[in-house]
Amino acid sequence: MPGVSYPKGDRGETQSSLSYQFRIAQNTISGIIPAICSAIYHHLGSEIQVPESENEWKMVAEEFWAKWNFPLCLGAMDGKHIRIKPPPHSGATYRNYKHNTSIVLLAVVDANLKFLYVDVGTNGRVSDGGVWGKSKLRQAITNGDMNIPEAAALPGLASNLPFVIVADDAFPLMPNIMKPYPGSNLSKECLIFNYRLSRARRVSENAFGILAARFRVFGTTILTSVPNTKLIVLAACSLHNFLTNRSKNTYIPEDSADREDILNGVLIEGNWRQNTNQLISCQRISSRGSNYAKDVRDRFCNFFNAEGAVPWQDNNYTLH
Repeated sequence: MPGVSYPKGDRGETQSSLSYQFRIAQNTISGIIPAICSAIYHHLGSEIQVPESENEWKMVAEEFWAKWNFPLCLGAMDGKHIRIKPPPHSGATYRNYKHNTSIVLLAVVDANLKFLYVDVGTNGRVSDGGVWGKSKLRQAITNGDMNIPEAAALPGLASNLPFVIVADDAFPLMPNIMKPYPGSNLSKECLIFNYRLSRARRVSENAFGILAARFRVFGTTILTSVPNTKLIVLAACSLHNFLTNRSKNTYIPEDSADREDILNGVLIEGNWRQNTNQLISCQRISSRGSNYAKDVRDRFCNFFNAEGAVPWQDNNYTLH
């Protein structure tokens, strides 16, 4: 890939194992891996595509509404730690709250478990909220460069609502980022909102879980440089989208992802959860959010408890 340099001579268990297995010198192995990942990302990187027009964003939102019953949703956002070996002279820069050395993979996922946006490389000490704050996606949304549609009406609501990204408690509450109501002593209405949000947000959990289950490099510490690790992650995310687009039934069989028995109020966990080497979730943060962001969440809550209600939510609202 033009503009990217690949350090030579990385040493570690991965290169040593491959060297013995295929009788190839370690310095050759350390050049092959980044070269292959670079080629994969060069040819398949376009599989990770942020929508460029209002109509494309609206198509994403329509799929979330149809499949996961959350309107005006532009994607589900999550972040995971990718374990790495400590870079030279890095001190505690990459040390995360689990006391591992890592970089963070931040991603936005569509209704079909595909990555719309990927940001990888921020040091592990930074929270999800911090990664979001530094991301190019946030800057583009703040500057109005994303062609996100204007706020739209929902039945029964007096004013329009903005299009939003759904996320968990590791992210700040913002007018364009919806997270659950915090606390345990919540009203039924708030619990129903949290349930409806969790249905939409589950796509990001499944995408990350399936990625780690299919590409086992994520189940261990990646013993190479940070630039090479970023290439490995980008190549895997590109392959994930490529395979989801073209061989979804093979790559993601029905029992791979979480699914809901809505009649009996049971969440059937996907097979990826049996993977003992799952990616590390980012640390939750405390975020009050602006009064306007809270108002947006309250209006979504009102909608989900009135005109936007689904018939099974009264039985399933504890499934978060």
